[in-house]
Amino acid sequence: MPPIPTFVLRVIELLKRYPGVIALGGFLSGIGSFILVDRQAGLASWIAILMLVSWVWLMLENTLTGLFARTFKREIPQPLLRYATQMIHQESLFFVLPFFFITTTWNSGQLVFTGLLAAAGLVSIVDPLYYRWLAPRRWLFLALHTLTLFAAMLTALPIILHLTTAQSFKLALVAAMVLSFPSLASSFPIRTWRRAVALVLVTLAVGGGGWLLRSWVPPATLWLTDVAVSTEVINRKPGESLDEISASRIRSGGLYAYTAINAPRGLDERIYHVWQFNGKEVDRIALDIHGGRKEGYRAWTRKQNFPPNPVGKWQVRVLTEDGQVIGVLRFKVVDEPPASAQPL
Repeated sequence: MPPIPTFVLRVIELLKRYPGVIALGGFLSGIGSFILVDRQAGLASWIAILMLVSWVWLMLENTLTGLFARTFKREIPQPLLRYATQMIHQESLFFVLPFFFITTTWNSGQLVFTGLLAAAGLVSIVDPLYYRWLAPRRWLFLALHTLTLFAAMLTALPIILHLTTAQSFKLALVAAMVLSFPSLASSFPIRTWRRAVALVLVTLAVGGGGWLLRSWVPPATLWLTDVAVSTEVINRKPGESLDEISASRIRSGGLYAYTAINAPRGLDERIYHVWQFNGKEVDRIALDIHGGRKEGYRAWTRKQNFPPNPVGKWQVRVLTEDGQVIGVLRFKVVDEPPASAQPL
């Protein structure tokens, strides 16, 4: 085999010396794309497309490297391939992290998903963890691989194709299952029909688990820019936002839940305001929003029918069609006006 070119060796050496550079580049591109999406710039779509193209390379790595060797009579060095895989993981993880950090509802199960992404990002930039702890444990490596692809597609698909959050979630989940199956098969060779059935069942179980825990996954491209619980909305603007309100006041005038939701340009999405009283759902109201407005698409629901005794803790959960949580508005209904509202 011809010797490895000097510049390739230099590239590998630089990557070894500065492993955080790729991660920093991915993080900056993620922040840049986040800002561009917020400003309705189409360049964010191209950044997302380039990121997904890198995943096509990763999925077809063996085929493409074989084709390269046959065409140019030279094999791509294995160290370079390993670093290319690590680079794609780093770039993808740090690209999506700004989106998930801003859209996560931190006092919910979404903390777990975003925490896993952050932990995966840390592992991807620390070589001893990535090569000595993660890579030898093939099942763990595949878990990181699938998680990264899933998060990347959740972020990129609404930007590129203007798919709704519900459509993007289903497609990303199916794609992650399908594309992870060849990796599972290479790690656990299919020698008998029982093993083939077992691998299919494992893949389906992973997909089923992802679907059941979908409320734990933040909607990567939808986030609240303004919220209020108020007794009035005038000229599409809410009145004073209330954390506590008397029962007599809501009986006489009802109550508004106001949300402004930022979404990518061209995206049409159906969301729900789910009113809950002491943890139990009492109303679910659908709203259609349209992306592209910098301040967020303003929408509100008004509740006038309250239980005979509405005193207690209330929530208005803002959900996607598939049940992903965009945000939560909380307030209390009390018997008497708050002390701060009493005359002196």
